[in-house]
Amino acid sequence: MKLVNRKNFISVICVTYTVISISLTIINILIEGEMNSTQLNIFTCLLLSILGVGVLSQHYRLERFSPLAMVIIQYLAAVAVILVSLKAASYFTYVHPGGYRDMVISFSVPYFIGAVIYYISLMMEVRRQNRILEKIKQNKE
Repeated sequence: MKLVNRKNFISVICVTYTVISISLTIINILIEGEMNSTQLNIFTCLLLSILGVGVLSQHYRLERFSPLAMVIIQYLAAVAVILVSLKAASYFTYVHPGGYRDMVISFSVPYFIGAVIYYISLMMEVRRQNRILEKIKQNKE
């Protein structure tokens, strides 16, 4: 049995890279005893990626809305989480006044690219499933 194939090759690379990067960063922090700004950025990217994927994965809960409304609701929910988290962090560390805007922009660009890819993939999967259902219906007749 092959665990890595053509269909999951890129996913396996991405997961492997992420696990290695995060593990090495954690080990480096433990050895040095402190976290530098690069390491903080790595964890921030990880958290923002988790947030983006988490929000997109909940699209089925919003199916009663139009696709545009669904995308807007998901985006606003993610940005709200970011802003609330940044506000909470501001009680423990200094956040530059432009930091809120910068964080939203840093999240928005990759989020919208990922959302476009996600929803195109979702539409293609729905079409594929519909074709399969049509073939099943034709075979029953």
